[in-house]
Amino acid sequence: MTVFFIGAGPGDPELITVKGQRLVRHCPVILYAGSLVPPAVLAGHAAHQVVDTAPLTLDEIVALLAAAHARGEDVARVHSGDPSLYGAIGEQIRRLRALRIPYEIVPGVTATAASAAALGCELTLPGISQTLILTRYATRTAMPEGEALADLARHRATMAIHLGVRHLAAIVEVLRPHYGDDCPIAVIYRASWPDEARVTGTLADIVSKVESTDIERTALILVGDVLAAEGFADSTLYAKGGAKKG
Repeated sequence: MTVFFIGAGPGDPELITVKGQRLVRHCPVILYAGSLVPPAVLAGHAAHQVVDTAPLTLDEIVALLAAAHARGEDVARVHSGDPSLYGAIGEQIRRLRALRIPYEIVPGVTATAASAAALGCELTLPGISQTLILTRYATRTAMPEGEALADLARHRATMAIHLGVRHLAAIVEVLRPHYGDDCPIAVIYRASWPDEARVTGTLADIVSKVESTDIERTALILVGDVLAAEGFADSTLYAKGGAKKG
């Protein structure tokens, strides 16, 4: 028996991996994060037990996993995006290790990747940014030393900020001294979902633009010069006379 932590992707049910879909369709028990995973991701399943874990505590979730283990049944534990990023699987894994219950992580498409696709852009460009920082805005969860937003912003790398749209004005004030007022920024609501919405602008005007919408949660913030790719140098990958590698 194995607990499979499966990344369901950002929302579009076609963005789950082939392996993830196969496990969802064949595991006899499914536990899924109902507030973030659309029901369409579970289409075609043959499970006898399907549980939305949104209202459950950690202890209640682990009890369901342990019960399935006692029955010798595999579990599809379905999380949104990629479970290794803000998926709260670490605390579940610690409990499973203590109970000697086997587990496996099946990666998924991240919200950052889906947001870049929605914007039609590349997040790393030669001479502009070769680094992507994925972080979150600290509210209840404190940031470790050196990981405050201002510390990360000093790199001026492309940045993806989770869980921060409600604090967009405060985030912009931290970013502006490092990126400049004319730096492109985008707020992507529910990337790849049918009701996906995108707001683009600069650090000077993005707050007023987002305030005129209903976006209050489930949105990713992307910031960096790569969002305005015109006029930047080409990579050397496909340069004439160069060795093609992809």
